[in-house]
Amino acid sequence: MNREDFKILESDIIYFDNGATTLKPYILSDSLTDYYNNYSANAHRGDYDISLKVDTMYENTRELVKDFINAKSTNQIVFTNNTTDSLNKIVFGYFKHNLNNNDEVLITKAEHASNVLPWFELSNDIGIKINYIELDKDHKVTLENVKKAITNNTKVISIAHVTNVVGDIRPIKQIIEYAHSKNIKVVIDGAQSVPHMRIDVNNLDMDFLAFSAHKMCGPTGVGILYCKEELLNDIKPIIFGGGMNSSFTFDGEKEYKKMPYILEAGTPNIADIIAFGSVINYLNKINMNNIEKYEKELREYALNKLKSIKDIIIYNENSESSIITFNIKDIFSQDLAIYLNKYNICVRAGNHCAKILKDELGIKNTCRMSLYFYNTKEEIDKLIEVLNNPNIIREII
Repeated sequence: MNREDFKILESDIIYFDNGATTLKPYILSDSLTDYYNNYSANAHRGDYDISLKVDTMYENTRELVKDFINAKSTNQIVFTNNTTDSLNKIVFGYFKHNLNNNDEVLITKAEHASNVLPWFELSNDIGIKINYIELDKDHKVTLENVKKAITNNTKVISIAHVTNVVGDIRPIKQIIEYAHSKNIKVVIDGAQSVPHMRIDVNNLDMDFLAFSAHKMCGPTGVGILYCKEELLNDIKPIIFGGGMNSSFTFDGEKEYKKMPYILEAGTPNIADIIAFGSVINYLNKINMNNIEKYEKELREYALNKLKSIKDIIIYNENSESSIITFNIKDIFSQDLAIYLNKYNICVRAGNHCAKILKDELGIKNTCRMSLYFYNTKEEIDKLIEVLNNPNIIREII
């Protein structure tokens, strides 16, 4: 699907590491070149034509993001550096000022470091308690286990919509609905969901959502923080400087701007934010429903083929996303990834920034293939052929 839009695919590379970052279409570099060559002024600073064009293009991307996730207002869309930056702004800009000693935050052992370490730091800062929602036998989150984990002290549930190793699609709508009935706020890490399916923040009633442009054909260095309207005035900046203030005086008097600009101090990543708008238009033309449908077809095909491999261990066969995590018995995951690289096949090996998931999987390092809309069944066939090599052990040694 749309493979002709990606120059890198003109080579013989087979790219199965889309969970880490996706490949980039021509439209991204075209947009970047246009900005740098034709109107590379600062944003929200100038009163001349090219600066005003920057303002228009920059805010157009904010409007496109709003529509892409069906937010009510552009005030709810903050540009950040990445998902990690968004989550840190949520944890330290909102919850640091709205949680108290012994308040409880629920996460899972399948979460990415970005949704674990900020909470650990906040625990050190103000004494919140962190507990874990139990995963089921398939390492998934169920509504029943969420209910069992909640206590009278639970104030926040912070989980990925789709996890980056297990790849399970959590029942977010039901979890949020139940959490809100208990007056519990919900933070959603959307890094692995927003690029692969249509997300409606209003229908899901999300309090906070964080995701990255680079995992959805966009540039690196751009993230999104979404915040529910009624919480907008309660989130505070954690970075201070130009662009986020209306005025200040020598004696310390200051006035800060409203959302979203209060969280966008300094010169932003202008070129990449504008280019991200072009990518959103590109994804809209392909249609997110088409992407989701095609990825499901690819996943089913890949699973059926992989199960024919001798001694393969698949850790998330019953998950639903385009992530498949596996090992081959007696072969270290990094060794397997290096072997696949000899055939220009790119997979991820390691703990995937989910370092406490080993408590659930019983193993620290795995190989992960993560699919996107430009992957093909022919590429999967090539992977299977290489894994079926009877001399695989000898080649790795």
